[in-house]
Amino acid sequence: MNIELINSLTEKTLNIRKNIIRMITQAQSGHPGGSLSAVEILTYLYFKEMNIDPSNSKNPKRDRFVLSKGHAAPVLYAALAERGFFSADELLTLRKINSRLQGHPDMKGIPGVDMSTGSLGQGLSAAAGMALAGKIDGSAYRVFALLGDGELEEGQIWEAAMFAAHYKLNNLTIFIDFNGLQIDGSISEVLSPLPIPEKWSAFGWNVIEIDGHDLEEIHCAVQSAKGVLDKPTAIIATTIKGKCIRKMENAAEWHGKAPSISECEEFLFELSRGGL
Repeated sequence: MNIELINSLTEKTLNIRKNIIRMITQAQSGHPGGSLSAVEILTYLYFKEMNIDPSNSKNPKRDRFVLSKGHAAPVLYAALAERGFFSADELLTLRKINSRLQGHPDMKGIPGVDMSTGSLGQGLSAAAGMALAGKIDGSAYRVFALLGDGELEEGQIWEAAMFAAHYKLNNLTIFIDFNGLQIDGSISEVLSPLPIPEKWSAFGWNVIEIDGHDLEEIHCAVQSAKGVLDKPTAIIATTIKGKCIRKMENAAEWHGKAPSISECEEFLFELSRGGL
């Protein structure tokens, strides 16, 4: 990627982070930590990689994205609004009565959402089904999914992993948001899914390890995955929970905690001053 594109994507990550903070503060409910850790991944997918069109969100030829860790809906909503699927003003209705933007994504009500998610462990099965359907139809679309590292503790993840490898779904690429924390603390202490790269490799996947906040590394990993013809790809993205907000970074308490009004102002100021 050239420097102009990287700068453009970086600016979008800043807008998305600010909107994540704004909407969760307005709702006084939501999940900031794991939303902030995934910003660069979704920014790259929605503004550089995926074949999507906000004016035709159900185009059968579009690429698909599944937010398997559905509680990180704020990052998806912010990315969709930034991409033009709906107005950014709607973000402030997060989790409000009659709003389309509830705590977990709804494919029936929200433009650009390809799968309703929320119950951890289920998203990869849906993504694998989409990828297999594309193979059967002879379609060129690709499927991307974002999984949480704590989500890897769910058994259904590994059933879907076997399925995807068995059917050689090379049109499926997943990101694992490896920030090391879940709601109850460290993933290694709650129910360790480690070692993550070795497990995906053992299940027959192509495995790539990256810095999940480095746009160039994300780009190189996705392009590399396209060259793999006989298996799906798992990109293990090492990230920081609460990225760019010092008070939130690497703090499990911010998994599902909303900022106060004063904290919101503090965090937005920090981002404006170069939290990136």
